[in-house]
Amino acid sequence: MDITVEHDALGTHFDWQLDGVTPRMIDWFWSNMEKGFVLWHPAQHESLEWPVPPKDGNPLGAIHNAPQTWDDGVRQDLYIRFERLEDVAPEIRDVITHDHVMVVAGLGLSREELERDDPLGYRVHQWSASDSGVVGRSSGIGRRKPEDETAGKVWAAHAAEEIANWEVFLPTLYRLWRVVDEGPRNPYADLSVEGRGREASYRFVPQGS
Repeated sequence: MDITVEHDALGTHFDWQLDGVTPRMIDWFWSNMEKGFVLWHPAQHESLEWPVPPKDGNPLGAIHNAPQTWDDGVRQDLYIRFERLEDVAPEIRDVITHDHVMVVAGLGLSREELERDDPLGYRVHQWSASDSGVVGRSSGIGRRKPEDETAGKVWAAHAAEEIANWEVFLPTLYRLWRVVDEGPRNPYADLSVEGRGREASYRFVPQGS
């Protein structure tokens, strides 16, 4: 997947599009990442675990441990939390322009950092339906760990490969798991939002919980 990477005062951004993938599939993926995390980036991902698992209907607040090694050769044992939109700074929410969104916070590189209130940074992934599948935009925003343009490009290269792989495996993985009823073993949350920017709010995920 070819992308054009942009870098501004807030962070690094790129747009993407996928054929044959629906918004519902991507919504489902976030609550079921352990089922396809290695497939998401086979060359750089290890198995994923949930120190705080997602709840059916509301994954916000869930934390996953996502060990991975990027193109810079540095292995990261990342602890990542799904964020409530109201807990994210307004200038970060300003980037929301699509119909579905997931904001994640990089908490740190060890369990000791799970309760920190100052994340290393944020990733904003957002997507909307298109005639052939989905279009989306992803943003990497540094906070406690600043991210210059060079670091942003390293992240964008990794994230673009992840997203391109959705087109390869996600429709099949989603279809296979439809045999399992939605619930604790196969959670689902509709991540569509109403409003844009700092006014965006989830339509169906409970707020402030």
